Amino acid sequence: MQVQELIQRAIQIREKYDALNQQKYGGKWDAPELMAGFVGDVGDLSKIIMAKSGRRGMEDIDKKLTHELSDCLWSVINIASKYNIDLEAEFMKTMDELDERIDKELAA
Repeated sequence: MQVQELIQRAIQIREKYDALNQQKYGGKWDAPELMAGFVGDVGDLSKIIMAKSGRRGMEDIDKKLTHELSDCLWSVINIASKYNIDLEAEFMKTMDELDERIDKELAA
């Protein structure tokens, strides 16, 4: 699957959540609500990583880890979408900048 396919799938699911939230709660989530959900997902991910490192008890750690990483990716994609950010292009730009900076530090 290509990055754009991941992005489109994440947005499709958000649109379904929008319809569900509109029906159940009278409104859809905007960027602040998506961010709050992301913070919760990161908290869950932190607990799973602690369990994976043996510092916390938990069952089905690997299954939960893959699920939570996917939830976090979904959140990042949808927050970027809300702000009209081309996540694929910006990611590549940031990786190029990091690559260049690391090369300079390694050469020093």
